[in-house]
Amino acid sequence: MTAAPAIRAELLDCFQSNLAVLADRYHGPGTHLRLGAALRLRTRPGPYGLPTVEPSLDEALADAADLLGLALAQKWPGADGDWARSLRETAWVVADAYHLPWVPYHGQRHIEHSFLAEPDGDGALAVTDAYHNDTPWGAARPTRLRLEREELAAVLDTGPVRAFRFDPTPLAPTPPRPTRLGPSQEEVRVSSAEADAYLRPYAEHPDRGPALDQFTMETWLLARSRRLRAAYLAQWTAGTPQPVEEHLARWDGLVEYTYLTSRRVARGRAEPPDLLARAAELLRADPEVLSGGDRGAGDVGAANAVGAAGGGRPSPEQVASTVTGIVGRVLGIREVPAPDIDLAGLPAFNSLRMLEIVDRLEEDFAIEFGPGDLLPERLHRIVDLCELVERRLNGGAG
Repeated sequence: MTAAPAIRAELLDCFQSNLAVLADRYHGPGTHLRLGAALRLRTRPGPYGLPTVEPSLDEALADAADLLGLALAQKWPGADGDWARSLRETAWVVADAYHLPWVPYHGQRHIEHSFLAEPDGDGALAVTDAYHNDTPWGAARPTRLRLEREELAAVLDTGPVRAFRFDPTPLAPTPPRPTRLGPSQEEVRVSSAEADAYLRPYAEHPDRGPALDQFTMETWLLARSRRLRAAYLAQWTAGTPQPVEEHLARWDGLVEYTYLTSRRVARGRAEPPDLLARAAELLRADPEVLSGGDRGAGDVGAANAVGAAGGGRPSPEQVASTVTGIVGRVLGIREVPAPDIDLAGLPAFNSLRMLEIVDRLEEDFAIEFGPGDLLPERLHRIVDLCELVERRLNGGAG
């Protein structure tokens, strides 16, 4: 296995990540950040009759041509094992991740996924997959591996596969060099009407489980595209301005909030009333924060613990000890940070682990958190987790 590609994979979706590898290979490091040159609320019909911002294959190919200097030179709409056996050039491949053994979705979920395949010596192919994501089935990280042609042929024979070859072309001009925070607001086109039209079907969908499951994917895609936009702007600034960092942190918080809400509604718990309102506030703030000008984001806004207390209410010290122990076990760390340290700064902490911590707290303390308790800003520090547990033990509402 050779080194994985050096791109900002954590900012990109499963189509963009491997187009980014080609763009940097042909045009130099950092070219892939041009994908953040403009920010749109580009929607299309998605699952359950809901709109989605997930790019279609045609949109990904258009962005490759318009932004990355990648001209489509050849396509194989029905690539299969025979195609892999005879491959003689670098190809960008789109297949069902369910059949790809190097990704966590293998055998778990049907979803379109891209990778690069190219000759790598006699009888072998190099597979590059720069995708970066944490999934319920494990972590996907940028990788490059060597497969025998027959190995990849067997994978491609399992389902429909499309493959494409690109030629490098001169890069088209991007928006002018930003002044202050970025280019003009013309490069961030997200109107209030567009935001409302996008979110309304999610608010009105009668089946809340599927709607929230899909909205979890939506917030993940939205947050990534905004971080990509910020990375593009940061090429002309000394770091990311504080208002932008705060706005991005709110987007990350919305991703966590949506994931927690979706998982708990699927278990019959109540849905918080402000989830989609938070999303609308962030979408409306995008043009102000991620365009030009110097304005900020504004106000967008172990043993069972009860048993350890001898069958009665645990003491604050016992609560703190149990909460700390749960955090340490879930995150797999021996030295748990101080109670007021943000857990989001730990490599092992993510939305999946946060949900596991919440579930363990409810189980160990024999409590149930309310929808108002699950705001991300209440779940990132041990001291705040202790406060939530104490309030529930004392009969407080959430």
